[in-house]
Amino acid sequence: MKTDFLIIGSGIAGLSLALKLSKLGKVVIVTKKQKAESNTNYAQGGIAAVLSEDDDFALHIKDTLECGAGLCDLQAVKKIVTEGPGKIAELVDIGVEFTKKGGELELGREGGHSKNRIVHSKDLTGKEVERALLKKISETPNIEIFEYYFAIDFLTNKNFVNHDDAKKNKCYGVYVFNVETNKIEKIISGWTIIASGGLGQVYQHTSNPPIATGDGIAMGYRAGCEIANLEFIQFHPTTLYEHPDVKSDYVFLITEAVRGAGAILRNMTGEDFMKEYDSRGSLAPRDIVARSIDNEMKKSGDMFVYLDINPIGLEKFKEEFPNIYQVCISKGIDLSNGLIPVVPGAHYSCGGIVTDLNGRTNIKNLYACGEVAMTGVHGANRLASNSLLEAMVFANAIAEDLNEIFASGKGKKQDVQEEMILDWDDEGTENAEEWILLSHDKNEIKNVMSDYVGIVRNIYRLERAKRRIDMMKDEIFEFYKKTKVTVELLELRNLVTVAYLIIKSAMKRKESRGLHYMTDYPVRDKKFLKDTVIVK
Repeated sequence: MKTDFLIIGSGIAGLSLALKLSKLGKVVIVTKKQKAESNTNYAQGGIAAVLSEDDDFALHIKDTLECGAGLCDLQAVKKIVTEGPGKIAELVDIGVEFTKKGGELELGREGGHSKNRIVHSKDLTGKEVERALLKKISETPNIEIFEYYFAIDFLTNKNFVNHDDAKKNKCYGVYVFNVETNKIEKIISGWTIIASGGLGQVYQHTSNPPIATGDGIAMGYRAGCEIANLEFIQFHPTTLYEHPDVKSDYVFLITEAVRGAGAILRNMTGEDFMKEYDSRGSLAPRDIVARSIDNEMKKSGDMFVYLDINPIGLEKFKEEFPNIYQVCISKGIDLSNGLIPVVPGAHYSCGGIVTDLNGRTNIKNLYACGEVAMTGVHGANRLASNSLLEAMVFANAIAEDLNEIFASGKGKKQDVQEEMILDWDDEGTENAEEWILLSHDKNEIKNVMSDYVGIVRNIYRLERAKRRIDMMKDEIFEFYKKTKVTVELLELRNLVTVAYLIIKSAMKRKESRGLHYMTDYPVRDKKFLKDTVIVK
């Protein structure tokens, strides 16, 4: 298969970019599950943008920088904030139905924001955005979506029949596993964009769907991309607590907008404990709230804390957060007392594949956008509801960059032919019967990361985690070399890779900053006022 543009991932970043690139040439989108299955689809809260008269760009920039704890790239932050209102207008034009009040967009507030600036669609914003984008895609020529196509590795110079160093550090497409035919295919593309989302599944408790196994970051690392700031994993403070006997691939998220609407966190004795940790109480930024809950649970030995929705009122809660209400009821939670049991869960990676302001990586013809990318926007901690905004703004930046390339006459079609690229070689591999080993390895990775590389860390825990992950990484690599690929094996290979990268990044940063809290280095150190960059 050959295409002008190949996009890996079908979330807001990939879909919004596809619409713009379709005017330049043929666009192929590959996604390893169904096209609507993405982190975007699970985003409840909303999208931050300056839309009210009492708000301004300077305030949104200030809030983002404060939350980022000194590591945000100012130009990247200015870019998403100033382009924010235009991106909301684009979504409205596409057909996204945001919640309105009195004919105007209803603006909510979440932790870390100084003004009401979150546009939302009840408590299912991501699902509504995904619906509208997919509908628009279906009406747009030049775009094809291939479901159940799992991207394995990028095609680079080492994949040429005649190994050519002149073609070094350039991407020519990907090897993909066609899940339905059980075959490995080549997709050759002029430009490749990785928009594959996050890595939450590397942890035991996560709000991310099962697809979030860090595939894009692992692929990028193997190809030689710069990877940065993976020590900054955001744990959402309020995911729904379920009994350990309940087996689930991910935990249900209670959006921060619930606290923005007035809900208060309480411990088992009914105390509004957040006041002890931060003057903003339950509306403090996520890193502070998650650490505070973690500390309360460790002090008391309790498995969860409560989110008290009584200040909102049950009727108003049902009206504003209908999906959360229904999920709570379906799981047998009695909301008559207004108390929802919550626990922190891995939610968002602030680090990823390093890009410039145009979305370019250090590999030619390879771009990245969305959660898989490290643009400099989030720094050491993401401000709530900046993620969908960042995804759209940098998808647009990639489209503008490619438009300029084509306008300058440099947008010639890819000159690589299919026969120039090596076919996938699985000679000598076998269909493994020991799938129990894969599930055990996957659970062990999750346990090691949750126990030793979670909300609170120290050198001893990180060293212990690294020894175990290093051993598993070697075992999984050996297993991979002699075994025919499956989705489970590919995901396991990627999970162990991102686990290794998170640990390596965390060990480099001997301070506490933003989402990275070290008990043996509890304060910020100016020496570490820089990104943590890793290259294979």
